[in-house]
Amino acid sequence: MAKNDYHVLACRVLAYLYACLKAGSEVSTEYLTDIFCKAGAGEDYQDYVLRQLFQSGYLEGVQTVDLPGKAFPGVKPARGLMITPEGIEYLQNNSAIGRARAFLKSLRESVPGI
Repeated sequence: MAKNDYHVLACRVLAYLYACLKAGSEVSTEYLTDIFCKAGAGEDYQDYVLRQLFQSGYLEGVQTVDLPGKAFPGVKPARGLMITPEGIEYLQNNSAIGRARAFLKSLRESVPGI
């Protein structure tokens, strides 16, 4: 597993959003972008991960936007971005996310909310 694997990024994003929800704090889009930057994930990959999490019902407060010359829409986090109950369930009970969490812990990375 690598820092830029889908499940590792999904784990970090969902854990951050869950921590924000529990703390009643506003989501920082800069922090979300930083998650992807530190993993060496480009903007297209970031859009892909966020779009998949949104389309799977794990996030709400995301807008998709058509981008000229791109086959897939871009993603724009909107005000009110948060994890859904389905996202919490996925974060807590999905085996691939569990492996990603173990990977992150082995690297001693800080994952908020876990």
